[in-house]
Amino acid sequence: MTLVTTVLLGIIYPLVVTGLAQVMFPRQANGELIQVGQTIQGSRLIGQPFTAPGYFHSRPSAAGAAGYDAGSSSGSNLGPTNKALLDRVSASVQALRAENPNASVPVDLVTASGSGLDPDISPAAAEFQVPRVAHERGMDESDVRALVRKHTEGRQFGFLGEPRVNVLELNLDLDAVRPMR
Repeated sequence: MTLVTTVLLGIIYPLVVTGLAQVMFPRQANGELIQVGQTIQGSRLIGQPFTAPGYFHSRPSAAGAAGYDAGSSSGSNLGPTNKALLDRVSASVQALRAENPNASVPVDLVTASGSGLDPDISPAAAEFQVPRVAHERGMDESDVRALVRKHTEGRQFGFLGEPRVNVLELNLDLDAVRPMR
């Protein structure tokens, strides 16, 4: 019975499910990779860091020592009263206020997601970054806002989740419209 179960559930079933996924949902089964020309730029499903001033920045990541390590996907496990978390968030808020002093700082720009790999930011987080990105790229803020609106996805099925902006797709579109100098 052990041998039959191992072959059936350990070999045959995974092969059938993998084969069906490749036939029915090939883009999703292969990680929704984003390719520009012959180069894979990243996955639509996994966040990555953007630190240059002319790019929209992702959420902070607690996954791995340097962040965005898919092999170390997890939250920070720091509670809301933990001094290390409060100090990090406070420092992030101060840095972002220096960037855009007249706007309130969206929470997703200073806190990591549960997995540490979230590829999306809120429309408010994208709007907060518009002045910096427009200035660095020599673009009108209205043009950058139009790109943000173009990349804003609504709630799934109209009621699940929150509106979101995929940072990688937005930054790739920015590079296509106005490459960095």
